[in-house]
Amino acid sequence: MTDVPAHTAVTEHQQHPISLYLLVWGLLFVLSACSYLVDYVGLQGYLRWSLILIFMMLKAGLIVAVFMHMAWERLALIYAILLPPLLVLVFVALMVSESHYVLFSRLTFFGAAP
Repeated sequence: MTDVPAHTAVTEHQQHPISLYLLVWGLLFVLSACSYLVDYVGLQGYLRWSLILIFMMLKAGLIVAVFMHMAWERLALIYAILLPPLLVLVFVALMVSESHYVLFSRLTFFGAAP
């Protein structure tokens, strides 16, 4: 058994290569350029908003994974941070669905727009 002082484990930290950060910055630049191109090309409707949201989520995922060091955390911590916002989105989708049902019911039974 080796005798390692207890203070060395506290002072050590993991350092990632600068090339990883430069690669992520490059990817963020490309994703931002693609997001701006969606507006420049003039896409409209669901395609426009879908592409903008996809690029936004990809950029947010890269930032959280690399710059916030989430890619190197334990799986339990990742679940504790990512699951609550995902569940909030699910509940918001359920509420939107319920609001459409309520509006349809009101229009059906009362016959007038709210």
